[in-house]
Amino acid sequence: DAISRKPVEAQIEITDNSTGKVIETFTTNSATGKFIITLNSGKNYGIAVKATGYLFHSENFDIPDGSDDNLVSKIIELKNIAVGSKIALRNIFFDVNKSTLRPESNAELDRLVKLMKDVPNLKIEISGHTDNTGSAALNESLSQSRAEAVVAFLASKGIASNRMTAKGYGSSRPVASNNNEDGKQQNRRTEFEIKGN
Repeated sequence: DAISRKPVEAQIEITDNSTGKVIETFTTNSATGKFIITLNSGKNYGIAVKATGYLFHSENFDIPDGSDDNLVSKIIELKNIAVGSKIALRNIFFDVNKSTLRPESNAELDRLVKLMKDVPNLKIEISGHTDNTGSAALNESLSQSRAEAVVAFLASKGIASNRMTAKGYGSSRPVASNNNEDGKQQNRRTEFEIKGN
């Protein structure tokens, strides 16, 4: 998954591009997303990847002649386009008690920009969530301004503002217990949900 980085069970077709024939069809490992295949050298191959709720992905690659045991390693990132799909963006970071995005957030944010550009019909909600420390009103305000900061970043990269909404839920939607530090950490998060496509 291009955003969550989780493995995806997908159907893969390998085509010999010189003949147009599909020479192998298989499914990736659902737990790891991995696959391995042995192919003859000296050919150009097409790879097509399909999974329910994801954009189709295809590319081609050469295995040069005489390249014995030549390992071609590919990481294929699929883009989830199912309405209702919700992903916690765990690599978006803010300064403590502020809505200032930290530089370490850029890689995650750039992946989101790419998804929005690759799927121009996508409409999303960016939501901010906190743990239950402090007052509910302050948490709601902080989570709202953090969600707005992410939307502003995306807008600054050319994503139309009418494709995005920002919503702060404060501590009202916990995903773990607020009774320990690990749970609180999980509850402090930014999420994006696909609202339309």
